[in-house]
This record gives sequence, structure tokens and C-alpha cells, in this order.
Amino acid sequence: MPRIVARNVKTTAHRPRRFRPLIATEARQFLDAARADRLHALYELALRTGLRKGELLSLHWEDLFLNAGTAAIRHYLQRTRTGGLTHLPTKTRASERRIALPTECLQSLKERHNRQRGQAGSAWSDSGLVFTTPTGGPLDPANLNRRFRGFLARAGLRRIRFHGLRHLTATLLLEQGVDLVVIKEHLGHARIGVTAGVYAHVRLRLQRQAIDPLNDALGTGNDDREDPPSAASVH
Repeated sequence: MPRIVARNVKTTAHRPRRFRPLIATEARQFLDAARADRLHALYELALRTGLRKGELLSLHWEDLFLNAGTAAIRHYLQRTRTGGLTHLPTKTRASERRIALPTECLQSLKERHNRQRGQAGSAWSDSGLVFTTPTGGPLDPANLNRRFRGFLARAGLRRIRFHGLRHLTATLLLEQGVDLVVIKEHLGHARIGVTAGVYAHVRLRLQRQAIDPLNDALGTGNDDREDPPSAASVH
């Protein structure tokens, strides 16, 4: 070929999907409503840690260190065409991580563990999973999505994707001033650019909060303040 015709094709820049996660007041309403749900511990863990749906559904009790207050994230659950529901290794090295568990989650997880022990019987099949069907089998991600939509409707909350809980976790961490590097490691992002890009709307709001005091300093009525020395330098 005398020339590469593909060079004449102009592509548009990728624009991340817009999302509107729950706000803090909605999150508190979410947690209050979740206490009456069979999957209370799962919903609470999702909101307070930002774990992915597949990571939550693949958690085994041996991955949890409740006395130390940590969890090892090693696998995720996914339905494949050939193997059905399958536990797969995390997709990246960053996704395989150890996270700290909030105190509230420790309590709900211990209660869930005790309930599972009491369910042992002819219908119960112990798979070692933390979150299961009523008979002990793995939860299908598609079924969880349906349950989640029904839960939101009963709780009087607007409809969001399950992944929106992960967005909310990151948003609240950013608003509390947690460093981006810490959030990246906690969420298991492969690159910090992913963390910074997805939550740009939060960073813009934080910039506004940071810049407003400067407007106050430059406003009228501050003429009586002592001027800085003329030789001062700004780094």
C-alpha cells in the first residue's frame, strides 16, 4: 500500500462515564436500611471499603483476619461461558492487596459467621465463602444486581449501580483529605491516574474549598494587615 489510510481517521478522546454516587446523607440512610437485609454485612463492607463486587463475592473466611482487622484480596468471582461461576486471580498485581477493615464491618462479619455456623444442616453446603446463597453456594453477580436494585427501591433510595458504592467510598475518602496514593492502594487501582481521573469532580470541589480563603485574604477590609517583607520569596 502506498500509504496508511487509517491515519486519516480522526478519533475522539475517551470521555469517562458520568456518575452521581450517593451523598453522605443517602449513605447513612443506606446503612440504616441495610441492617434489616440478609446481605447486610455485604452491603456494609462494600460501602465502607470500596471492594469490587467480584472481590466481595469471592471472599472466603480464610481471607479474613478478624482479630487483626484486615482482609486479603486475592480473587474475584465471575461467571464464565465455559466454567460457570469461577473464582479467578485478581487481574493486576495492584488488585491483589491487603486492606484494613472498619470496626463496624468486623462486628457484622462476626455476626454473619456465627449465623452460618448455626445453619449447618442437610440443606447447607459449606463452601467457605463469606457471602452465599441460603444454602451456602456462591452468589451470582447478576442475581446480586437484581437484589441490590430491589433493596434500593425498598429503602426509598435512587437507583445506582452496585459499583456506585465503590465510587462513594473513594469520594468520601477524598473529601476527608486522604492522600490519593493511599486511596489508590486501598481500591486496588493499577495506576494513580485512574484514581485521579475518575474522581476529578471531587478534586475540583476541594480546590474550591481551598481557594475561597484566598479570596477572603484579597478582599477589602484587610488593608490593616501587616505587609509581607519585600524580599520574601514564594516556592
